[in-house]
Amino acid sequence: MPRDLTLNSLGLPKPVSETRVVVAMSGGVDSSVVAAVLKDQGYDVVGVTLQLYDHGAALAKKGACCAGRDIHDARRVAEAMGFPHYVLDYEDTFREAVIEEFADAYLAGATPVPCIRCNERVKFKDLMATARDLEADCMATGHYIQRKMGAAGAELHRAADPARDQSYFLFSTTPAQLDFLRFPLGHLASKAETRALAAKYGLPVADKPDSQDICFVPQGNYAAVIEKLRPGAAEPGEIVDLEGRVLGSHRGVIHYTIGQRKGLGIGGLGDPLYVVKLDADARRVVVGPKSALSTRVIPVREINWLGDAPFDSRAEWHLDVRVRSTRPPRPAVIRPLSATEAEVELIEPEDGVSAGQACVFHDPEGSRVFGGGWIWRGR
Repeated sequence: MPRDLTLNSLGLPKPVSETRVVVAMSGGVDSSVVAAVLKDQGYDVVGVTLQLYDHGAALAKKGACCAGRDIHDARRVAEAMGFPHYVLDYEDTFREAVIEEFADAYLAGATPVPCIRCNERVKFKDLMATARDLEADCMATGHYIQRKMGAAGAELHRAADPARDQSYFLFSTTPAQLDFLRFPLGHLASKAETRALAAKYGLPVADKPDSQDICFVPQGNYAAVIEKLRPGAAEPGEIVDLEGRVLGSHRGVIHYTIGQRKGLGIGGLGDPLYVVKLDADARRVVVGPKSALSTRVIPVREINWLGDAPFDSRAEWHLDVRVRSTRPPRPAVIRPLSATEAEVELIEPEDGVSAGQACVFHDPEGSRVFGGGWIWRGR
């Protein structure tokens, strides 16, 4: 008798009980709820947690996504729901693929976004390979983003809840990865719904606070991390204006960010001054008026394109772009220079555009995410 090949809730033509799902578990409430819901629906769930850096050091740190206590919490959820759970040591991979680049980029005066690189190079690459090794049919995560099927295949869309949307951090998800990934929380209207589900299943992490910091940057103290990774990096230098006139001294380029106004130690010079450029080679912090922060044309490279037609099949794409995770998308004209490079012209200038940040492409009239790339030159 032929088997019913109706698609299950994960869009796969298999019975639920025969569909293996690897859930990437961080130990937080989001990924825990994903695992619990899928297990409750009857899927063959396998939880996997990555140990990304020194377990002992992590145990004492709060407010980050990959601390040792989070590994413990993920294991507790798996035990409570009755599915297998594995912890994989990716410390070396994480250091080489994420932390080292973060340090080098920061020292070069850029403002890196390591969470994107972690998704791109570890979670959605190595962890996905592990999921395939475990003969999984797909991999699910707790990210707030939606995967929808379109005419040309799987598409990436913003989360239903704008306050939780994580599309900025997932722009580099490739079409092949998108085929294998699932995001069961992306359709929820609010985080309150996630916590209600956690309470429904009696999960030990139901009331656990959201992570706030980059996992290897305690309390958001970037400079302290860089100094540890690159001893002697915090060398003092000059604070200069746009004409190169020396206005004061600084205690190391790594202590400053583009757009910074406070803490420069050069008060009493008239109009407020902002950091407009970091010249790491010359050990100079360049300051200027707020108007000097405005950028209209942005060079972007390493583009991951998620549109249906090839990126360089048009002279221009009229899309919205987001240049910081905390800012809304703004109208722009994207001019491809190759399949992976472009010049992005903003219709209205933006302040504080910085090398090392992502430039993410959005549908101006809908929720679809068309990928994006990396801003590679500062001002």
